[in-house]
Amino acid sequence: MTEVPSPQLRISDQNRESALSALGEHMTAGRLDIDEYGERSARITAAKTRGELGEVFADLPAPHPRYDDVPQAAVAPPPEPAAAPAPRSSGGPDNWTPPQRFVAAIFPLTLIAAIALIATGTLAWPIIFLPIGVGVFGKAMWGHGWNHDEQHRRRHDRHLRDRERRRELRDSYRRELGR
Repeated sequence: MTEVPSPQLRISDQNRESALSALGEHMTAGRLDIDEYGERSARITAAKTRGELGEVFADLPAPHPRYDDVPQAAVAPPPEPAAAPAPRSSGGPDNWTPPQRFVAAIFPLTLIAAIALIATGTLAWPIIFLPIGVGVFGKAMWGHGWNHDEQHRRRHDRHLRDRERRRELRDSYRRELGR
């Protein structure tokens, strides 16, 4: 039977950093707003005992702060949020249907042909609407991802969200240190 450590035990700076990191994860998960994060992180930096840290995390699920002398159970990383359903096509050109491949191939050809016909004076400038129409048709039929690599776009969106979260955490941490 394991002994529960006393809440009166003093904590280290490493414990406070662990608590701030765990609190940041709760904020990025949306459990805390920026004001509540600021209040709780101020309590963490002022905390001296495990009991005081425990009060900050009493209404929050894991992760909680780690303590040096208590072995931590292995925690699986949180699952990725479920992606929105793909518009009728998922992935890149390898997963496209034959009509999608045809429209994707004909689009640059119509653009080149329209430019060539305008440059030679064979047809008037309204011919430029032909490739525009092909592009609009492709988007209307298969959504925005019909001619883009879906995985690249999702990876880029995730990168932007992560960068924004890191910036918010850094700014709030700097505000706390400035108090």
